[in-house]
Amino acid sequence: MDYDEKIKRAEAIIAQLEQAEAIGMDEYKRLASEATALLQQCKADLQASQYGNE
Repeated sequence: MDYDEKIKRAEAIIAQLEQAEAIGMDEYKRLASEATALLQQCKADLQASQYGNE
């Protein structure tokens, strides 16, 4: 999954989390963990590209 796909997926998850009443606590935790992991990967991708371009 490339950077843009990760961001889009994270945004979709955040939209789901904003509608938390519609999902159970286990699903909420799973989605929050997935979004966190995606955003950490995006941060790492940005850092790698920054250091790669210096």
